[in-house]
Amino acid sequence: GDAAADAFVEPDPNAVTRDDLQGLVTDLENFKFQWQRERDLHTAISTRSLTIGGVVQTRIGWSEQPVNSATSNDRKVTFDTGAALLSFNGILYKDYEEGRNLTYSLRFGASPQQASNNSFLNLLDAQLSYSVLPTLAPEDWVLQITLGQQLLPFGLEVPASEELKPVITNAQFTTRLGLNRRELGLIVRGDILPQVDYGYNYRAPILAYAVGLVNGSGPNTPDDNSEKDIIGRLAFTVPSDYNSILRQITLGGSVYIGWQNTFLKDEKKTLSGKGAKRRYGGDIYYNHYPIGVTYEFIYGQDDVTLGTTLEDPQKTRLSSLSHVATFFYNWGEQFLRGYRNQGRYDDWWPKTYQPFIRVDLFDPSTEVLENRVDVYTLGFNVFFAETTKFQLNFNRRDDRTNKEGAQHELLAQLQGGF
Repeated sequence: GDAAADAFVEPDPNAVTRDDLQGLVTDLENFKFQWQRERDLHTAISTRSLTIGGVVQTRIGWSEQPVNSATSNDRKVTFDTGAALLSFNGILYKDYEEGRNLTYSLRFGASPQQASNNSFLNLLDAQLSYSVLPTLAPEDWVLQITLGQQLLPFGLEVPASEELKPVITNAQFTTRLGLNRRELGLIVRGDILPQVDYGYNYRAPILAYAVGLVNGSGPNTPDDNSEKDIIGRLAFTVPSDYNSILRQITLGGSVYIGWQNTFLKDEKKTLSGKGAKRRYGGDIYYNHYPIGVTYEFIYGQDDVTLGTTLEDPQKTRLSSLSHVATFFYNWGEQFLRGYRNQGRYDDWWPKTYQPFIRVDLFDPSTEVLENRVDVYTLGFNVFFAETTKFQLNFNRRDDRTNKEGAQHELLAQLQGGF
């Protein structure tokens, strides 16, 4: 009896038994099953990396001059949707060693107020981009080739996407000169000699450039002639450190050399040949918190035929001129990176308030007297969430060709992104 007692060993309470291991394996299997089930039921799956985003703009507008048309009777106030956008972005090939990535961008949008109640979602951007140079460090120079349908790198307002523009309505020249249209083509963008401040997460290249070939006929359509239009831009940023008052002073120049079909002024709008389509622009950008100033001028040339017969088309070159200046002031913390990165327990985001003034002058034909259109905008933007802002614009529109004189309008817009 004493020998048996001596042979008995008290079990170690910290030792793992076979039953314990079996229980752990069972729990892991249950977790794998539950995780896979949740993923299958509640997770969108794509072949490659994918980021889905979008923007919704809802607004109300009042105009001093009533709108009368075949379907509108003395309308002064209306609700509408400024834009509804849906975007898909991702990486098709990720280079982990040097960052020479191949990316894609797909973007759809609709502006119902610009069409009938049958307006559809239209394709805006459809492009593939490849980074030729390494992109792992902020000091690296950038060289990117983009093929597909995209915004033009012309001036300041044209390449800004819908959700980034400070004013509810676009500058006149963007639509009147056809520069706000997406174009199909190949564009090379890049920059050299970047100034980098890691403490402020700041990067500003001394020289940025873009050059490309596009159809020139607009989005979602093949070229309407055999010529390809040339687009180019060069921007110089004054070298300075982050705390310098000279920070973010940028001087830019843009050129667009293209060709367009011309049509007679007859009833059938008969095709009469091809003519020049030229756009030249210069711009100044200064954004040093809390103040900012932007200015750009655009000079355009367009060949048109004013005749009604092919024997006498009366080919003429018209010149247009535009000046757009915006002055704004910010107060608040949303654009201060160190402040908005503070940890919070809820969906907190710092707020910023931005009053601004814009002067938008456009002369569609400098050869004709008294046909300039001047738009003066007094606005106020409130950035009260990470992707949401409220905009209020009061416009005074002075169209020299309108015998009723200057007109006024008030627009309020709420924009949300996801």
